Amino acid sequence: MKIDLRVDRGALRRWHLSLAERLGRRPGAQVGFRWAEGAGGSFKMAEALFQIETLLFGLGRGGPAQRIGEDALAPFASPGEAYLVIDLAREPASVGARVWRVECDGVGLEPGLLAAAITGRTPTVRVLGPSGPLAMARPGADHMGLVAATFEEWLERTATLIEAALDGAALAVLPPIPDDAPMGFDSSALAASRWVKRAGKTFKQAAVRGVYSALCHAPHWRVGWRRKRDDLAGGLGGGWTDLLDDGQRFYADPFPVVWRGRTFLFVEDFAHRLGKGIISVAEFGPEGPLAAPEPALEMPGHLSYPNVFERDGEMWMIPESGASGSIDLYRARAFPFSWTLEARLAEGVVASDATLTEWAGRWWMFATVRDGGGAHSDALHLWSAPDFRGPWTAHPRNPVLIDIASARPAGRMFTAGGVLYRPVQDCRAGYGAALGFARVERLDDSGFAQTIETIIRPGADWPGRRLHTYNAAGGFEFIDGSAFCPRWAALRRPLEMAQRREGRLAPA
Repeated sequence: MKIDLRVDRGALRRWHLSLAERLGRRPGAQVGFRWAEGAGGSFKMAEALFQIETLLFGLGRGGPAQRIGEDALAPFASPGEAYLVIDLAREPASVGARVWRVECDGVGLEPGLLAAAITGRTPTVRVLGPSGPLAMARPGADHMGLVAATFEEWLERTATLIEAALDGAALAVLPPIPDDAPMGFDSSALAASRWVKRAGKTFKQAAVRGVYSALCHAPHWRVGWRRKRDDLAGGLGGGWTDLLDDGQRFYADPFPVVWRGRTFLFVEDFAHRLGKGIISVAEFGPEGPLAAPEPALEMPGHLSYPNVFERDGEMWMIPESGASGSIDLYRARAFPFSWTLEARLAEGVVASDATLTEWAGRWWMFATVRDGGGAHSDALHLWSAPDFRGPWTAHPRNPVLIDIASARPAGRMFTAGGVLYRPVQDCRAGYGAALGFARVERLDDSGFAQTIETIIRPGADWPGRRLHTYNAAGGFEFIDGSAFCPRWAALRRPLEMAQRREGRLAPA
């Protein structure tokens, strides 16, 4: 099948080349280019801001947004009629039986992405066929606040979306978000004055980041716990107590489990000095933690999201270990401090927050997967298996969802009234910015669908800027979020922890 990419001659980027190479690796595919006659040139102010951000924040050079010349596309210049034309140009073109248009917020892909990036919005990208949307996405970014990095990550995820459309993935509908009021395309965002103002803000941003990093640990997360309440439908509510850290580390990703009548809390334990996380565990009594978390599992690489569960009379754990390129299952040899690798559930994937559930007689595994240079939190992949130990089979329509507002798991799935629910991360305002609960409407080999019922954000009941995990067990419920942690906190936290254990310090 011959595929032509219709591009703007004045705005060629490395991403166009990498997309052509990616599509060219599809069986039987031939890729060529055709020019969008009369399309406008590049956004010079955007290119200038990209260079400023690269210098101030140490961004890598040669990324997807880098400008290239026409000669770089020479190997793909091929005559002949294309079976399919994918229109990536800035200016609109007609959509026909053999023409797909890629757009962002109702306009061309590039202006739509740039306008969203500079205004800090989440865009909606669509692949349109002759009968309407073939696939759509709310792409995410790991570097929200940096226009260049955000723009590049959105470009990379657009490549994922195009391939999904070619594969016939069921991505034609995005779940609506409660209380969401999308702004759509803002043409004033592309005015030169807007980019000049943004450049000034970028210098201030770099200075603030530098000062903050010198004085405080960043990022620094914290875990909150309380006795279990009925539900969170009416909001988060108060009464949370911090799982106090020593100022040299943070705790995140709380996973409680009951084992032989005792409640244990597993957490990511991230040491700032080492720059990596391990899995630690603390036992809870009726009034809260009996001691500080102690190491339970450590590997050469980073570990987090300790998904712990009981099955067949034994305890199991699937920690996130994305850097290893695999999803691994561990079995407790001597619970809770000794674990052994039992099985490799998936390989060759950079997966985040793998979460298992048993539904309709089959096991399902949910995780977001980083594809190329895209974000870690917006592309949901599924696997299924007859047993939680495997063998696991990737869903034929992966990714089943591309949505920064509801793709990434945020804790164990659960049932209520015979309905399956999944906690999800809403990362539109940045990684882990809010927590949602989604009702699963469909889960089978043909597709997946969910409805987002509730979005909960931090506020007066849980101060900070982050809220991204929810779990409950043993009569307790747990969340996590961001915290302000000066570097000198390590000097006073051990005393504060000792005082709290002795009952002389009121819970935070």
